[in-house]
Amino acid sequence: MARDENRGGNRRNQRDEAPEFADRLVAINRVSKTVKGGKRFGFAALVVVGDQKGRVGFGKGKAKEVPEAIRKATEQAKRQMIRVQLREGRTLHHDMQGRHGAGKVVMRTAPEGTGIIAGGPMRAVFEMLGIKDVVSKSIGSQNPYNMIRATMDGLKKEQSPRSVAQRRGKKVADILPKRDDATDSSTQVAEEA
Repeated sequence: MARDENRGGNRRNQRDEAPEFADRLVAINRVSKTVKGGKRFGFAALVVVGDQKGRVGFGKGKAKEVPEAIRKATEQAKRQMIRVQLREGRTLHHDMQGRHGAGKVVMRTAPEGTGIIAGGPMRAVFEMLGIKDVVSKSIGSQNPYNMIRATMDGLKKEQSPRSVAQRRGKKVADILPKRDDATDSSTQVAEEA
């Protein structure tokens, strides 16, 4: 009896941890194998998981039933999560490209209010990551597996100004372009006119 209670308690703890991650089913593929007695069907699932605060991962799972394939893919995605630094918690720090196989993606920063401009699998990654404003384009392969891998490749290349400053031994203000001077000069011109 005590064993059953412990097991139930562990399951409850696992359920409590799970809601911090959102998941999105990107693609499900039915595959068949011809055997002596006929055909055997299986399913392959592609899932993207993220906490919508800068962490995202993807996974794939195969099984005889759809729910089991999705569960396997979700578990793999949680194990393979990466952290991405976001600017103002809503967009990327700089433009970047990612590549995997024949899949190539271009991702660009966007001003506030732009929204997520991206195709299917890329949109899922950005939504699970927590990005609110981004412009992206997929060039080449339309295979969802390659598109997601190319997107993740690009996101791994991103560097925040803080990490670059730390690596160079400088201050963040020395690395970022000075925008205050440009705004001050434009206001002065407006006042003179």
